This record gives sequence, structure tokens and C-alpha cells, in this order.
Amino acid sequence: MPLPEFLAELDALAQQAVAAFEAAGDAEALEAARVQFLGAKSGQLKAVQKGLGKIGKADKPAAGKQFNETKKRIEAAQAAAVERLARGAGPSEETTGFDPTVPGIRPRLGRLHPITQTIEELKDIMGRLGFSVAEGPEVEDQWHNFEALNIPAAHPARDPLDNFYLATAEKTAAVPSRKAWLLRSQTSTVQIRVMEQTSPPVRIISLGRVYRPDTADATHYPMFHQIEGLLVDHHVTMADLKSVLRLFARSFFEDDVHIRFRPSFFPFTEPSVEVDMSWQGGWIEIAGAGMVDPDVLRAVGYDPEQVTGFAFGVGIERICMGRHGIDDIREFYKNDVRFLRQF
Repeated sequence: MPLPEFLAELDALAQQAVAAFEAAGDAEALEAARVQFLGAKSGQLKAVQKGLGKIGKADKPAAGKQFNETKKRIEAAQAAAVERLARGAGPSEETTGFDPTVPGIRPRLGRLHPITQTIEELKDIMGRLGFSVAEGPEVEDQWHNFEALNIPAAHPARDPLDNFYLATAEKTAAVPSRKAWLLRSQTSTVQIRVMEQTSPPVRIISLGRVYRPDTADATHYPMFHQIEGLLVDHHVTMADLKSVLRLFARSFFEDDVHIRFRPSFFPFTEPSVEVDMSWQGGWIEIAGAGMVDPDVLRAVGYDPEQVTGFAFGVGIERICMGRHGIDDIREFYKNDVRFLRQF
């Protein structure tokens, strides 16, 4: 499809959607407009999005940018209509009076933070894939944060400069003593705790805050969020891992995506891979993953001759930034209402 034709289609759709939301006079009409233009399965915006795949490679960045702007314009028109009806104003009116004939709409007093919205959506997606949610403490001991994950005492990942330890290391020790506590550096600690108390099969996700003393910049922050997935059972393979990650990415980004693996190294998986996803004409990294290392299985009392498993970890801020076109992670934590009102 030629780029001008695609852009013209987007512009026409935006005009129709804005007009429909401005004309909505009650909650029923508002919902009908939402389904028509923003419906997840049969909405017109979703149908136009499929045209991105027909755009030439050179024109895809411009087409993707215009698509995102059109989506924001339609969503803004929907939000304005919701606010207008909540005030009791009629179609295309900015009156301040009360109209008793307008059906009541519960006022929206606040919004969920975009990270919270993303976490709730990830729970729903992974729940449909059969994964249950597991939780664990944010203050951890070194057994669960390091040793059970096949990270020995001399490993550089345990350096005091790379972790938030809560107890002072002995002066003669090269690394903090085993008794030292720290703010967890990964949600993989929850997987260890679950496997210690549960016999296979295990099929869980853990979501939450993790802490690393990184200097805050556009892509790093000393506190961020992760989702970790774990599946342990008989005859689990890398093919299962790839299938789950593809379904995960396709459900979250609402597009027909492709997944590729690049060799990598993590102490707790073998083999280990970095996971990339095709997105708007390019590739973006979304996860680190791999097959659970036999030493990790032994550490929790599993027999690696009987069971196998895979694990993956995804940065929640990263995929949230990718979906919404945010280029600075610090925006999530500034508490700027002008930024937060967009979600």
C-alpha cells in the first residue's frame, strides 16, 4: 500500500472517530463509538493497523508514527467525551448545568499508573496461558537471591557496588557474608521460594519491584519492575519457551509478531538466550530467557533427570515504553500529572 493512501485512510478514520465521540449523547452511544473505533477485535483502528504490514520498509517508520498519533487522537476524543458526559453536558456542548435526563456516569477521580496498568494486563495475559501469580519478599537473603540461582560467592553479580545490601560485610570478606540481607536484584528469587515448597509441575509468574544501584538515565533506574515466568514439568523444551513468549508478545502488542533467540549467558539458565521481537519494521529486545540450569533444579530438591523447565524475565518498564513510545524511563517516577493523564 502506498504511504499517502495509508495516511489518508488514517486521517479519515480520525475525523470519523472524533465526530462520533463528540456526537455521543449518552453512555450507550459512547460505548458503541468505542467498540466501533477502538474495539480490540473488530474496531476500525485495529483493521487499519493491519495495513502497516503492507507498507514498504522505507516508509514504515513514518507510517507507524502517524498510526500512533492517530490512536492518541481518537483516545483523547474518547476521554473528552467521557468527561463531558460525566459533567452532564450534551453532545458537542460545554455547558456546566445539570441535565437530569442524561444517564448517570460514575465520576473518574483518578487513573492507574501506566506501570500498574501494564502489570494488571500481564497478569491477565499470562493467566490465560495457565500461569498463576506468585509473590515473594523484596528484602532477600543471599541464598535465594544468589546461591540457589547458581551465582557463587566470587561471582561479580554479588559485588557490593552492584547491590543494595542491608548489612555490612565483614572487613576480611571479599563479598558480603552469607548472613547479609539485601534488596532483591531480580524476581527470580520468588521462583526459588515456590520450587522449594512445591513439587512439579510448576507454572508461575512473579511480578514486582527489583533494585540495583544504577545511575538514573533514560534507560536505567535504581528501582524498576520485572515479570519472571517459570515452567517446570516433564519434557519441557525451548520450543515451549518460544511458543509462550510469542503468545505473550502477540497478546500484549496486539500484532502478529515474530520471536527470535540470540545466544547469551545467565548463571541460572543453560542454554541462555536474549529474546527479540519484530516490531514496526525492526527488532526490539524484550526478555532474557533459557532452560533452567540443572544446578538450580538440584538446589531446590528437583531431579534434573526427571524434570526440565524454562524461565524468562521481562522488564515491565521496557515493554510499557515500547508500547506507548516513551523514550525516558524517568518519566514514570516524576509524578507529573500531565504525563500520567495520557494513560
